Amino acid sequence: MTQTKVPLTVNGRTSEVDAAPDTPLLYVLRNDLELNGPKFGCGLGECGTCTVLIDGVAARACVIPIEGCVGREIVTLEGLGSRDKPDPVQQAFITEQAAQCGYCLNGMIMTTKALLNTNPHASEAELAAALRYNLCRCGAHLEILRAALRAAGQLAEVGD
Repeated sequence: MTQTKVPLTVNGRTSEVDAAPDTPLLYVLRNDLELNGPKFGCGLGECGTCTVLIDGVAARACVIPIEGCVGREIVTLEGLGSRDKPDPVQQAFITEQAAQCGYCLNGMIMTTKALLNTNPHASEAELAAALRYNLCRCGAHLEILRAALRAAGQLAEVGD
């Protein structure tokens, strides 16, 4: 396909990117918009390292063409919070030190955020079910689940 100007709204800011409409969203986020939260893992939408929120729903950016994102709100890890004021989910992962190498964290955090947006009182079973398709090769699953539970508790307190 030929390249064209494609408008994308990412982290509250609209940009026009010059790319073929079938270009995977992940490539545009990383290469054109210089957002490195989403990672390239498998390229097949199976590992979760590229997860972003599209209209609040967790989505695998490596398999979504940018033409399907026009007019939708995309949020990356960088759009959740800042170094000075992290999102409660990000803060929970920091507090629980829920990482070894950290490569999977983007997917773990974004998937947790998507679930807690719709279910701020998510149970351990619901969190585990939501995270089961995000791969972590380091074996930090227990710390990641603890962080997700901490985030659920923090978000529940804010909403009550």
